[in-house]
Amino acid sequence: MGLEDGWPDLTRLNGTGSSRLIHSLKSWNRRDKPVHPLQLRWSSSDIKQSSSWTKTVPSSLQSTTLKAVVSWMKAKWLTTLSLLFLPSSISPTKPILRNSYSTLTKVDLCTLLSLCGREGHFRHGPSLHASILKNPNFHILEVCSNHRHTLVVWNSLIHMYVKWRKLYDAHKVFDEMPIKDTVSWNSLISGYLQLQELGNGFFLFKEMWGSMFFRFDQATLTTILSACDRPDRLYLVKMIHSIAFVSGFEEGITVGNALVTGYFKCGSSRFARQTFDEMPKRNVVSWTAVISGLVQSQFCEESLQLFVDMRRSDVDANSLTYSSSLTACSGMQAIVEGRQIHALVLKSGIDSDLCIESSLMDMYSKCNSMEDACRVFESAEEFDEVSMTVMLVGFAQNGLEEKALELFVTMMTAGIEIDANMVSAILGVFGVITSLSLGKQIHSLVSKKCLSFNTFVANGLINMYSKCGEFGESIKVFNQTNYRNSVSWNCMIAGFARHGHGLEALQFYENMKLEGVVPTDVTFLSLLHACSHVGSIKKGMELFKSMSEVHGISPRMEHYACVVDMLGRAGHLEEAKRFIEGIPIEPSVLVWQALLGACSMHGNLEVGRYASDHLLRVAPECSAAYVLMANIYSSQGRWKERARIIKRMKEMGVKKETGMSWIEVEKEVHSFVVEDMSHPQANYIYEVLDELIAFMIEEGYVPDKRFVLYDLGLG
Repeated sequence: MGLEDGWPDLTRLNGTGSSRLIHSLKSWNRRDKPVHPLQLRWSSSDIKQSSSWTKTVPSSLQSTTLKAVVSWMKAKWLTTLSLLFLPSSISPTKPILRNSYSTLTKVDLCTLLSLCGREGHFRHGPSLHASILKNPNFHILEVCSNHRHTLVVWNSLIHMYVKWRKLYDAHKVFDEMPIKDTVSWNSLISGYLQLQELGNGFFLFKEMWGSMFFRFDQATLTTILSACDRPDRLYLVKMIHSIAFVSGFEEGITVGNALVTGYFKCGSSRFARQTFDEMPKRNVVSWTAVISGLVQSQFCEESLQLFVDMRRSDVDANSLTYSSSLTACSGMQAIVEGRQIHALVLKSGIDSDLCIESSLMDMYSKCNSMEDACRVFESAEEFDEVSMTVMLVGFAQNGLEEKALELFVTMMTAGIEIDANMVSAILGVFGVITSLSLGKQIHSLVSKKCLSFNTFVANGLINMYSKCGEFGESIKVFNQTNYRNSVSWNCMIAGFARHGHGLEALQFYENMKLEGVVPTDVTFLSLLHACSHVGSIKKGMELFKSMSEVHGISPRMEHYACVVDMLGRAGHLEEAKRFIEGIPIEPSVLVWQALLGACSMHGNLEVGRYASDHLLRVAPECSAAYVLMANIYSSQGRWKERARIIKRMKEMGVKKETGMSWIEVEKEVHSFVVEDMSHPQANYIYEVLDELIAFMIEEGYVPDKRFVLYDLGLG
C-alpha cells in the first residue's frame, strides 16, 4: 500500500491490484486452527518396546535403568494426558483418569489439578478431589507436616475451585486442611477479592493477621492491594501501607510497586508519587507504574519528565513504558517529544509491538498528523482491534470522516471481525457525512452480531439516527436499549435541539428526570441550544441557573456562549451584553462570536463593533470577526466601512475557512464547496441550479442579498 499525498490507498478492494492493507487485514483475520490433541499422540508401541527392552538389560543394570525407563514412560504418559486437557478435550480422558488413580503421585496430582483449573474441565476436578479424600496420607497431620508435596496438593485444590469461581467449595477445602501455610491463605483471599467479595477477603486477612501460627508475606499484601481500585478504598491502601511499614515489607520492590499502583487507582497521585520517591530500589515496573499512573491522572508533563529521569537511570524501558509516555504526548499534543520517543522505540527494536504501534497511531492522530499515523499503520506487520479502532477514531477526530468510512468499508470487505469499539467509533462520524444508507447497513451488522446490547453501540446508533434527523429510528433504538445512561438521553436531546425540535428536547429532559438519570453539563448544553432555537428565553435562563444551584454543575464557556446566542437570537442584544459583563471568567472567542453573530442577524452596528473589538483582541486571526462585521456594514449599505474591513482582513493575512457540505445520492456520498467545479458532472449540476433559480424568480421569490459578500477576495 502506497501513501499518496500522505494517505493510504484504501480504494482498491479486489483484483490483482489490491493494496497491502487488504492482504494484511485478511491475513490477520485468519486464525491458526488449533491442532487436536490426538494429532500429537504417540504410538502405543513405544510402551511395548520399552517394556520388552527391559528384558534385554542385564540384571546388574536393571535396578537403576528400570527406574529411569519407568520415569520416562510416566512423564510421557502425563504429557499426553495434559494435552488431552487442552481446549476441545475428548471423552476418553475420564476413563484414563479413572483407571490410573493408583499410579498418581503427589506431583502428578498437582499437575492435573492445575490443568483442571482451566476453563472447560470442571467435570474432572471432583474425581481428583475424591481420590485425595480416599488417601489417608493426605489427612494424617504427621505425614502432612513432613511432606511438603502433600500441602501443595491441598493448595492446588483450593486454587482449582477458585478458578471455577466456587468459593464455597474452596473455603470448605481450606477448613478441612490438616495443615495450612501462607499460600493456602493467600489463595483463598485472592479468590474472594477477584470475585469482589471484599468483606470475606478482608475478614480472612484479619484472621490471618491475628493468628499466632501464620505470617502474611508480600504476596498477601499485593493481593489485597490489587482489589483497591476505587477512590472509596483509599483508606485500605493507607492501612496496608502502614502494615507494610511495620512488618518491614515496605522496602520490597513488589509491595512498593503495588502501593504506587493502588494509590493511583484510588485517585491519590500525591501519595503514589511520594511512595515512589521513597522507594530504595526501583525496577522497570516501578517506573512504568508511576509514569502510566500520572498519565491517567492527567499529569502528562510530569509523566514525561519522569520518563526522562528513567532514561538517565540504569533501568531500561519496556513496551508499556514507551506506550504510557506516548499517551502523555497525546494528552499534551507534544508531537516533537512524541517523535523523539518514536526514534527511541525504533532504536530499541520493539517497534513491532502492537501496543506501541497503537500508541504511536493515537499520538500522531491526537497531534493532528494523520500522515504519520497512516505511515505507522501501513508499516505494521499485523493489526488488532485496538489499532484499527485508533485509526477510525483518528480519521473522525481530524475531520477526515470520508477516510474513516473508507477504512471501515475496507475492513468489512476484508472479512475483519468487527467489534463494539469499532462500531462505536465509526458511528460517531455519521451526521457529518450523512450516509444514512450506510448507517442502516451498520445497524444491520450490529443486529447480526448481537452488539445491540452494548450500551456504547446503542448510544452510537441513537446519535447517528438523531444527527441524520431520523427520529423515528432513534426513538426505536432508544426504547429498545436495556440500560439507558446519561449519554443515551443526551444523544436524543441534542438531536432534537440540532434539528430545531426544542419542545421535544425539553420533554425528553423531563422524562430523563422522572427516570432518575442525573443530567450532565452536556445535557444542559443541548437544552440551552434547544431554547435558543425556539426562543424560550425564560425556560433557558431557568435551566442555566439550575445547573449550579440544583445540580452543582459549574458552567463551561460553551454554556455562557449558548446563553448569549439565546438572548441574541431573540433580539435582546443589550441584555446579552450585560450577561457577558457578568461572566466570572474571561470570555472566550465563543462568547464574542455568538454576540457578533446575533448583531449580524439583527443589523445592530453599535453592539456589533463592541463585540468585534473584543473578539479581535482575543483572537486577531479569527475570520468571523471580519466577515460578520462586513455583513453588518453590507446590510446597512455602508460600503466604505465594508471595504475597509475586507482590506484589513487581507493585510492581516486572515483567510476564511472554506465551508464544505455533503450529500448522499444513490448510496454514494459527495462533498462540495462554494463554486466547486471538481465534480465530473459539475456543468450539468450548474445547469440544473440555473433552471431552479430561474423558476424561483418566475414564482415571485425575491432573494435577500443584504448579507451577501460579493467579492471578499479571499481566494
